[in-house]
Amino acid sequence: MGFAPHHPSVGPFSQVDGASWEAATYALGAHVRRGDVEFAVYARHATRVLLEIHTSAIDADCGYDYWLQQGPDGIWRGRLRDVPVGTLYGFRCWGPNWPFDPAWSRGNSAAGFVTDVDAAGHRYNPNKLLFDPYARELSHDRETPEMKNRYRHHAGMYGSGPDPYAGLEDAHPPVPRREFDTGRWAPKSVVIDDDTSFGTRPRIKEKDAVIYEAHVRGLTRHRSSTRLASLLAGVAGCEAVTDVPDELRGTYAGAAHVAPYLRALGITAIELLPVHEFANDLNPEGSPGWDRNVDEPPHGNYWGYMTYGFFAPDLRYAHDKTPGGPTREFKQMVRAFHEAGLEVYLDVVYNHTGEGGLWDGTGNTAELLSFRGFDNAEYYSLTCDNRFYWDSTGCGNNLDASNDVVQRLILDSLTYWAREMGVDGFRFDLATVLGRTGADFGFEGQSSLLKEIALRAKNTGVEIIAEAWDLGGYHVGDFPEGWAEWNGAYRDAVRGFLKGDGNAREFMTAVNGDYARFADQGGPQKSINFITAHDGFTLMDLVSYSGRNNDIPWPFGPSDGGADNNLSWDSGGDRALRRQRLRNFMTVLFCSRGVPMIVSGDEFGRTQNGNNNPYKIDSNAIWNNWAMLATTRPNTVPTGGSGVYHDNYGDDEHPNGCNGLFQFVRYLTALRRACDSLRVTSFGDLVLDSGDDVTYWFKREDGSTDVRDGDRRIHWRIDGSAIGERDLLLCVNMHAWSSDFLLPPPERDRCWRRLIDTAAWAEPEGNCWPVESAPAMSTHYTVQAYSVAVFQER
Repeated sequence: MGFAPHHPSVGPFSQVDGASWEAATYALGAHVRRGDVEFAVYARHATRVLLEIHTSAIDADCGYDYWLQQGPDGIWRGRLRDVPVGTLYGFRCWGPNWPFDPAWSRGNSAAGFVTDVDAAGHRYNPNKLLFDPYARELSHDRETPEMKNRYRHHAGMYGSGPDPYAGLEDAHPPVPRREFDTGRWAPKSVVIDDDTSFGTRPRIKEKDAVIYEAHVRGLTRHRSSTRLASLLAGVAGCEAVTDVPDELRGTYAGAAHVAPYLRALGITAIELLPVHEFANDLNPEGSPGWDRNVDEPPHGNYWGYMTYGFFAPDLRYAHDKTPGGPTREFKQMVRAFHEAGLEVYLDVVYNHTGEGGLWDGTGNTAELLSFRGFDNAEYYSLTCDNRFYWDSTGCGNNLDASNDVVQRLILDSLTYWAREMGVDGFRFDLATVLGRTGADFGFEGQSSLLKEIALRAKNTGVEIIAEAWDLGGYHVGDFPEGWAEWNGAYRDAVRGFLKGDGNAREFMTAVNGDYARFADQGGPQKSINFITAHDGFTLMDLVSYSGRNNDIPWPFGPSDGGADNNLSWDSGGDRALRRQRLRNFMTVLFCSRGVPMIVSGDEFGRTQNGNNNPYKIDSNAIWNNWAMLATTRPNTVPTGGSGVYHDNYGDDEHPNGCNGLFQFVRYLTALRRACDSLRVTSFGDLVLDSGDDVTYWFKREDGSTDVRDGDRRIHWRIDGSAIGERDLLLCVNMHAWSSDFLLPPPERDRCWRRLIDTAAWAEPEGNCWPVESAPAMSTHYTVQAYSVAVFQER
């Protein structure tokens, strides 16, 4: 089971006789074992697979190559001796639609070609160098500024089909696209062997989690991150916060410096938008016209939902870009969060790949970077004619999670990031695709893959969170036991009620943990409650715009797509009301059954000027501007480049001159942390009225009349007596006028003390009071229009 050199050249690495090997000793990918490197790739339907060793990432042919040998499991294997860490490698594959022809050679050959895609869905093409689906790192993006600006090439080279490829502005002699050899330009896989420590896992209990969704680059790329410590100077509890070194802005190492800030905010887990390798090196920064309104339109992929390297940390986010550097730096970032007591979750995209969909209506032209070139018919969901792709993601190439090779890829990737990289949890983008099975790819909520992921997560203490919908349907509550889910129904119910829609029943169901959806999944802590996420309005914009505002100039836009119905309201243009509503949303979120999630920057009023889909906007206007923390007028600070923030927030007049919303959110995280009644794990009171769990009571403002749909005032009592805790009472008034609420008679020797009032009148007092010295209230309390008051029985 060894190698034979391709053509007469013999490589510098000794080939190893494989006769004594056992296939079971191989994992997929390239693995360093006792000085040797074992290579293994899955390509069941390939007829030949050639391993290439490269000495340069671009503009050079391979130095050496070797044939691999196929086993009965569809895996092609081989081993080389004394291969150094950092070696670059790739593969070429032949198959039924393009069988091997001895006349084939590098450099745009048509030898052996039969068809771009055959009746079985095979798309083999030996002219396209493929990177390892299990590569631990990649050398570069499919397209880089150097490739475009110096060599005048673009990503059209990776396509199949008969159309001509001639580079940018016809800079090269045209050849049929399928014949163009990508060996000099394609991303190369990197041999990695790293033992950097990721520290000790904090092991936060699910019920105690507070999740902070963030973008690695957007977190610290703004120059204000270099002043983070001084911006928070004098703020109690923020003494450990440090500045981000200028050279680390926008990197894993830079993100590590934010850990003390998040700890001070009361966060327990940072959830990072995709960090698996994807094409994102072409972006406006550094190119002509960047950060100006002329010459250079926004482009690229800022969010990162086009993964093609499921084991590789994205190179662009690494300060250390040498081979092994991204892996090492990512682990060091994880260790910094662990040392601060925070967990690290990753947003993962296993529903499709960055190879994308078909390029034309013929089915001939598609990108071949990796999966498609190894085994298109096994990796992707094909339609009945095997020429086209079944799609419920909007990206044109669903992975077929009912196939063993895809299931293995997903499980191996999750295992690698948890075991080797130290990741504590995963949020699965469009997770319904992982449960789609059968000829029609219908959703099976109890699919073997979903259950296996849940089992492994339970056994390893890893959190798993589903985005339980795709274009094919909405399946919140349909996942197996053990899965948590983004609760989109919670988002919609709370948004509607807090703008005065009167959807009282939906609201009560949502804040009470959504029993119907989550009782069979392990408890209310499986509901991930959120008001906003990366794909939509920021919280500031939710209360500032009645419709999306995406057709705006750089650096805030323009963007296509985005939801039309956001359940948003501009608050009548009243800035004081907007600030009040920000506090309403945060208060309700942190007092609801379930796990709260907030979006990075929502805690200090970050605005995108109404753009609700900035997936491609990588600019100073979208990054976190930490200068907003040190002022009572956050939307008036400079953007740090071109453009001006809309002053949606106004002036909160916080008594210490710091951002009042930030201080208010810190109060809420501390309140949640101090109250077990806000962090429950069962629906005992809703199931048997057993009295052994916290009960949420909902009445009208008189405290005794049942709530009906259409009501906009709710007397919401959180009864913690069964667990030995003092009750909490929320008086929620979403009418356009103030209302008196009756406070129930307290227990003997106790009274109701006001902890929170979100109304504008209380801004000079911070809208919250220390629990120990909170003012005592009488039998009635007037709650202002569109505001919430919170009391505790003490």
